[in-house]
Amino acid sequence: MDMTIIGSGYVGLTTGACFAEVGHDVTCVDNNPDKIKTLEAGEIPIYEPGLADIVRKNVAAGRLRFTTDTKEGVAAGDIIFIAVPTPPQPDGSVDLRFIEKVAREIAEVITDYKVIVDKSTVPVNTGEKVAETIRRYAPEGIEFDVVSNPEFLREGSAVADLLHPDRIVIGANSDRALALMQKLYEPFVAPVLVTDINSAEMIKHAANSFLALKISYINAVAAICEKSGADVEKVAEGIGMDKRIGRQFLNAGIGYGGSCFPKDIAAFTAISEQIGIPFNLLNEVQRINASALSRFVDRIRETLWVLQEKKIAVLGMSFKPDTDDVRCSVAMDLIEALVGEGAEVTAFDPKGAEKAAELPVASRIQIAPTALDACDGAEALVIATDWPEFEALDFAEVKARMVTPLIFDGRNLLDPETMRKRGFEYHGIGRGTAGSKP
Repeated sequence: MDMTIIGSGYVGLTTGACFAEVGHDVTCVDNNPDKIKTLEAGEIPIYEPGLADIVRKNVAAGRLRFTTDTKEGVAAGDIIFIAVPTPPQPDGSVDLRFIEKVAREIAEVITDYKVIVDKSTVPVNTGEKVAETIRRYAPEGIEFDVVSNPEFLREGSAVADLLHPDRIVIGANSDRALALMQKLYEPFVAPVLVTDINSAEMIKHAANSFLALKISYINAVAAICEKSGADVEKVAEGIGMDKRIGRQFLNAGIGYGGSCFPKDIAAFTAISEQIGIPFNLLNEVQRINASALSRFVDRIRETLWVLQEKKIAVLGMSFKPDTDDVRCSVAMDLIEALVGEGAEVTAFDPKGAEKAAELPVASRIQIAPTALDACDGAEALVIATDWPEFEALDFAEVKARMVTPLIFDGRNLLDPETMRKRGFEYHGIGRGTAGSKP
């Protein structure tokens, strides 16, 4: 089938590449000429495992094309995906100006029937607004349908999530549009849930909010474990063995971050307020998430006594492993907090360093070329992102480079007993009697 993706960021580019991979003809549209030139040259502006190879392969095969021309893109596709940013506003609600802008641009160039698909994460009732906008600005008599098709991609495994989805949600109020969407997804083997548009839009916000709830729940349990002498890792293991609960997302740490969870939970909370059904549980989820980082900084301060002029190595700047995305990264929030108290921070990230260097706080820290270099002269080592390679470090060399062998593990990546035997004083999250001093 012929399809178009408007917006070539993390979601749009990965979606377009994967649809091309299964045989569809895809045109990706973006209003950033530099990005389009980069993509046409075979360079990928984001890091996502496996994405570069798929993009290059399908560009060479002629199934994946890039343009800045919305008119060209709309003409090329029978199905038009909208995958533009939906940033948060100060009150937590979603800024939908990019969605509205694209809907109007589509309306101004549409000449025949199209299915317009909301792929961006949007509040419930957005599909109605998109349809209203297109009707307002499109030529009289033009037929179209609006569909909601939420994405469930995890940065770091987005290609696998797209090619092998655990479910496909199609929100459609038209049999004609539904038939085209079902044909589009024929190459993918996954359960398909067909709903109305409003329900599909609600599913994405509700799903992300529930996952954030699990993270905040185990972080609240971790705080109790620290005071009671229990080990939250064992507690999470025991909880997760219950099939009704599951082990995923029960990982205590310094909190969730990234471009989705904080934004989506704030948006869902704002939506519930607007319709008069306050979702107070999500307010508590947000409070617990913020307190997880605060408690971790308190632990570092209590141990080091004074943070001012202390040299601290921070491993990890991306919000999670296997991505270079530092948007709303708790690791960067941690660095901000340490620098704010006068600490001298040297940080390293395997993929996120380049994007982190663009943030304001970068001018106040050192970014090291390797993890070991970050440890030179450090009085404490902080693990802020659970990249697997940090677990495989030569800790004898790490210890030799540090002034004092202190480790603060914000992701419970390392084994406390192993680190103790290596001569480190170890502090994790909710590890209780797991032991800290060698």
